[in-house]
Amino acid sequence: MKSFRKELWIETSARREFINITPDVDLCLQKSGIQEGLALINAMHITASVFINDDESGLHYDFEVWLEKLAPHSPTSQYRHNGYEDNADGHLKRQIMGREVVVAITEGKLDFGPWEQIFYGEFDGKRKKRVLVKIIGE
Repeated sequence: MKSFRKELWIETSARREFINITPDVDLCLQKSGIQEGLALINAMHITASVFINDDESGLHYDFEVWLEKLAPHSPTSQYRHNGYEDNADGHLKRQIMGREVVVAITEGKLDFGPWEQIFYGEFDGKRKKRVLVKIIGE
């Protein structure tokens, strides 16, 4: 069995952002040479997420509105965590959207259903953060 590991570095221009990282993961898969196996893609920061969904701007807007209703950023005083930082909402949003995804690899390709894409979700951005891509297989 072979193993491949790569860190993707992402720096967002906004506090909250959704970025399609499917092309980056696909490039990792091509470099790995693995034809059959699994790819684990996970956020390496506790206020960021990796998830699979449709690359549709209306849906991304709906995620933003929904997450802000569930865990509003303001007022920051509503959160106990915010004694030192103002990112408690980012921790909660990450918990909702998830830490990682696993994608099957079949015949050297990411084995997706229709419309599926991999996204990095940032909830406390404007600085560099990492996403781990770990691919195992043959």
